[in-house]
Amino acid sequence: MSQLESQAGSRPEDKVEGQAEGTRRRSPLLFLLPLVLFGALAVVFLVGLFAGDASKVPSALIGKPAPAVTLTALEGLQRDGRPVPAFGMAELAAGRATIVNVFASWCAPCRVEHPFLVALADSPQVKAGRVAVVGINYKDEAENARRFLGALGNPYSAVGVDRSGRAAIEWGVYGVPETFVIGADGRILEKHVGPLDAASAGRLLARAVAGK
Repeated sequence: MSQLESQAGSRPEDKVEGQAEGTRRRSPLLFLLPLVLFGALAVVFLVGLFAGDASKVPSALIGKPAPAVTLTALEGLQRDGRPVPAFGMAELAAGRATIVNVFASWCAPCRVEHPFLVALADSPQVKAGRVAVVGINYKDEAENARRFLGALGNPYSAVGVDRSGRAAIEWGVYGVPETFVIGADGRILEKHVGPLDAASAGRLLARAVAGK
């Protein structure tokens, strides 16, 4: 068949069908490309999210004075027959280190970590007055918080109430529980996110005693 006959024999419908067939062949690749890119980005995100120790979340407040917030005492809470006071920023810079724990009665992980806080309160360093353990009660009802500490034990020498959650925002709290180590000069030395265990509680106590 001559070239002229070949061109004359080709119909417009054939060209349309050929283009449609080519489009169908390319379509799966076009749809798969965004999925591949999304999957790659997801892998990068997950690696960054779970790399390292998740409890050690970087904080812009490390090395800076603890934020000056006003906290009220937990109404009706007593320890050794005396009302448990709130704590102020002056107490955090009174020449001894402080471990500040953010907790709530409705927080399940707070119940998990509580025995380790009680053990901290019974440690020789705390009993000797070298380190204080205090609490920030976060968005809780006073009755529920008292019942929580009454059932599990009260490791705190002072408890400040943050009913609105404003103090937690100032402290950069991600969620309860969280624990801070405050140096004798009132500066934040370390922040632990999530429930404490024996190892992390021991590490925070050692950091508080070392003061640096």
